Amino acid sequence: MGTVITSQHLQQTETTCPYCGVGCGVTVQHRDNAVEPVSGTDNHPANFGRLCVKGSSLHETLSDEGRLLFPTMNGKRTSWDSALSLISDKIQQVLLTHGPEAIAFYGAGQMLTEDYYVANKLMKGFIGSSNMDTNSRLCMASAVVSHKRAYGSDTVAGCYEDLEQADLLILVGSNAAWAHPIVYQRIVAAKTARPDMKIVVIDPRRTATCDIADLHLAIRPGSDAYLFCALLAYLVECNRVDHGFIVRHTEGLGEALTAARDACVSLQETAEILDIDSQSLSTFFHWFADTPRTVTVYSQGINQSSSGSDKGNAIINVHLATGRIGKPGAAPFSITGQPNAMGGREVGGLANQLAAHMDFTPADRDRVRRFWNAPRMAERPGLKAVDLFQAVRRGEIKFLWIMSTNPLVSMPDADAVKEALQHCELVVLSDCMANTDTAAAAHVLLPASSWGEKNGTVTNSERRISRQRSFLSAPGESMPDWWAICEVARRLGFEDAFRYEHPADIFDEHARLSAFENKGRRDFDIGGLAGMTREQYDAMAPIQWPVNDQYPEGRARFFSDGHFFTESGKARFVTVMPELPQVRTEGDLIMNTGRVRDHWHTMTRTGKAPRLAQHISEPYADIHPADAAARNIVHDQLVEVSNHRGRILVRAQLSDAQRRGEIFVPMHWTSRYSGLARMGTLIGEWRDPLSGQPELKVTGVSAAPFKADWQGMILTRDDLGDLQCDYWASGVFRDGFFYETAGQGSAADWVDSIASRLPEGDWLYFSDSREQHVRRILLQQGRLVAVVFTHQDTRFTTRQWLMERFQDDQISREDRRALLPGVPANRPDCGAIVCSCFQVGDKDIINAIAAGATSAAELGKALKCGTNCGSCLPEIKALVAKHAPVMEKSA
Repeated sequence: MGTVITSQHLQQTETTCPYCGVGCGVTVQHRDNAVEPVSGTDNHPANFGRLCVKGSSLHETLSDEGRLLFPTMNGKRTSWDSALSLISDKIQQVLLTHGPEAIAFYGAGQMLTEDYYVANKLMKGFIGSSNMDTNSRLCMASAVVSHKRAYGSDTVAGCYEDLEQADLLILVGSNAAWAHPIVYQRIVAAKTARPDMKIVVIDPRRTATCDIADLHLAIRPGSDAYLFCALLAYLVECNRVDHGFIVRHTEGLGEALTAARDACVSLQETAEILDIDSQSLSTFFHWFADTPRTVTVYSQGINQSSSGSDKGNAIINVHLATGRIGKPGAAPFSITGQPNAMGGREVGGLANQLAAHMDFTPADRDRVRRFWNAPRMAERPGLKAVDLFQAVRRGEIKFLWIMSTNPLVSMPDADAVKEALQHCELVVLSDCMANTDTAAAAHVLLPASSWGEKNGTVTNSERRISRQRSFLSAPGESMPDWWAICEVARRLGFEDAFRYEHPADIFDEHARLSAFENKGRRDFDIGGLAGMTREQYDAMAPIQWPVNDQYPEGRARFFSDGHFFTESGKARFVTVMPELPQVRTEGDLIMNTGRVRDHWHTMTRTGKAPRLAQHISEPYADIHPADAAARNIVHDQLVEVSNHRGRILVRAQLSDAQRRGEIFVPMHWTSRYSGLARMGTLIGEWRDPLSGQPELKVTGVSAAPFKADWQGMILTRDDLGDLQCDYWASGVFRDGFFYETAGQGSAADWVDSIASRLPEGDWLYFSDSREQHVRRILLQQGRLVAVVFTHQDTRFTTRQWLMERFQDDQISREDRRALLPGVPANRPDCGAIVCSCFQVGDKDIINAIAAGATSAAELGKALKCGTNCGSCLPEIKALVAKHAPVMEKSA
């Protein structure tokens, strides 16, 4: 179903979530560009009506605040015609003077498949440059390599149902509870229904996902390949392999086994390499050997590595050895991080791919050239992401078009990427937001349609193609990315090849190319979806590819027939020689990075939703208490994390969930939301030699306490931007913006500088210079406009009442007296938000526990916390474990 009328003037549209790779269906009710709170689509096979807190907050992110609404050139508004003409003229000039290799395009897993398709077609078939890469290089490139080496194709073998049907589920390098919450909740439900189901989490950190784990292997960072090579050797030694499957359907076991035995001599030695106890390792090996229905889910902890391809193949090797692939409840499963990382791979979005899962072989090049009638077909693979930006820095790339991503935050050595753009003659950015780090560095900004305005398809982690439908009018002059690309193509003289009038036209060509001269030789084939009318395209239901004559309703699992896409038709064991990552002498700690529960990527969307800013409101570093003590770092103190590339300033969170010698810093905070928290500035450019995927999980750093003379907070109706102090981090609440602040020197002088940036009005104030204690309240005609508090020690975390006063048209006399104290004397404090869905704080939960609610289920009944998306359940259970009476806990 697409869009239907549900009541008078109220329309309902079924679309797909724009966040992670789970690909949840979202139902939106709307009227005249006004959107009701969204809900999950009950019959969507990915989520069956459930949404995580990010998905549930989508309607809160649809305002025009911060949007890029008009094209600009060098910071000045211009017309679309002028901007597109400049782009096409520059491309032609670079082609004439430097050739196609001086032109590059950098896309993203947030692009729709139709956008991706025309960008790839223009670059590789008509401009003749294969320097088109994507931020999926930072996400899934190693999984692609491991798939192709093992299967001969980039194929995800299983489906989400396998995770529910497995008797042993292994999660490797995946904090699914936070990064893929709805998949995690499906796993929780499966384990609740079948308590004998075993779950193993393999992760250096004790994450929220470990809440459901029967076994947690907190291995040394980067040692995963040793673990799975040792498992392969163990399975063969114990004769727990599927000999028939190996003989009939695989090749190369001998060499792979020799390498595994050489690397992993004994269980005890392997345990020492992994830095875990041998008993836990033995338990894991026995469980794997004894459990035919085994699924291994792996994500960025495997992929984002300088040896990620080998790690992926080490996992696939043990599944091939046991024949656990293509069967219900048995598969290796690489789960994607972005909503359309899979779609980008389908259309050739990576620099080493052509469209429709074809490569740069002579036969594939010729096939794509003939189908497109391409005049200038790229001849060889192009530059992968890190290499691409290095070439920009050397001045070799003269024209760069960036689309729907923020590489000045997400790329390794991010400051070097920022410097690189200064060496490019023309940088174009297509984005929906105006204030990003990359937007500040681009010459031309093109306003792009965003979620709710865009129309096309995405493919999720289980190969399921879903429609992303428009239900809003695009604001200003923003346009779909495919339209902008096609307009440039027409100006370059390629109008006949880019004569699309609707995304359905592009999807049809994409489907036809997938079937062109295929005949079962390529895994990706959606020829059964070609030839749809626009109405059929609009109504297209979610479906797993392939979709063709053999599988008209799609296919849930690959390889159940033992057929692979190698020349021999057999799967290949890949010889893996495991090695630990090289930790350069950049510091005495290892920095790991990843996502938090309620934010996504660089916060350009989640940063607009008030409730998503409350669970974790500022950048932080998780650090083991012993490491903190050795550095005189205390909990909640600001800490400087640094190496020779740069420094960041974040909040210290002491946690024994961290291994000794390691810290964790989230990836999300940008220059838009914090003064000094772009963790990518610390990460080096080391990468997997095959996939080109950077090592994002192991970076040498130092950590030291930052002695702030004062700290404080600001609440204001208007965005103040950079606060010009040592530390600041910002977010949104319902009626304005909040800032966490800290600095050295005089707090009063800094507050004066902030006050000078605020409008005229009536000030209430209090000051005590001995304690750097300043409180200022700005009122305009009785309305609250700004709150500025500082103190040498206090952080003013209790502020909900003050934020609520921004809703008042007039501050009452009684409330006016409470403004400087910050809260009325009788006001209860809910504490730090734990459940974002229902705004339940930790003090609410602790009080309910004291009143007798001593389980997550009882707390859910009393407060509703944990009853929607379930992402907060691990934290709720931790509070129960800490605060429930001893007798209740033992019961």
